Amino acid sequence: MPLARLSQASLYFELHERDGAVDPARVLVIPGTGSDLRDPPGPFGWPGAERFAVLSYDHRDLGRSSTDGDHAPAMEDFAADALELADHVGWEEFSVVGISFGGMVAQELALRAPARVTKLVLAITSAGGALGASHPLHELYALGAEERLALLVSLLDTRTSQDTQLAAALEGFLAAGHSLHPAEVPPGLARQLDARSRHDTSARLGELTMPCLVAAGRYDGIAPPERSAAIAAAITGARLAIFDGGHGVLLQDPAAWPMIAAFLAS
Repeated sequence: MPLARLSQASLYFELHERDGAVDPARVLVIPGTGSDLRDPPGPFGWPGAERFAVLSYDHRDLGRSSTDGDHAPAMEDFAADALELADHVGWEEFSVVGISFGGMVAQELALRAPARVTKLVLAITSAGGALGASHPLHELYALGAEERLALLVSLLDTRTSQDTQLAAALEGFLAAGHSLHPAEVPPGLARQLDARSRHDTSARLGELTMPCLVAAGRYDGIAPPERSAAIAAAITGARLAIFDGGHGVLLQDPAAWPMIAAFLAS
């Protein structure tokens, strides 16, 4: 099992390098809240991924990753994990795709090591502070499982209030054992939610100068599109793309990943 033993964590990771590709561009995909690489569809099979070397991992104390002790990590610690993982696999420069919570980690990573990030994609995420935060999931996960499931479905896609078929599909997806909706909230997820609740890069995003694409879902109730618009306005030269979907827009809109891949390859 590929484990990177870092200063604070042991991270399970996967590196998918394309057969026959000569020095493919490197892309670190930082996943979202409660993510587990064993959950489909995973961060490696998106349209265009075959053009890149793609690295992703389970966050500390989630999936097959772990830490020692009960340290309450801040977002800076999650960013340090990602940078140490890049060091572990020998990546000095790379593009970053941060999704949801991963987008928050990606912001901290890019601010911490801007010279190492060649391109930055911030998808379905928020900056916090004056630019607005994502929905407070730490409050949602404090609810009972049944109440949490109903609210989570409504937040994942705001159209579910009118579209019962979509609501049923999302509920079935989550209820089938997806790590985003555990029966009980494990300690690692609780610590991740706590770091998420304190995330705030709003006053610092103007420091970023690398090419940046900000991607949002038109019907996202967790990271509403106006949060993405605020991020794009704060980063000089950043492009904003709003796609047709909710918090799962990267799967819902077939135009989303191809645009991201084109941006990463440009």
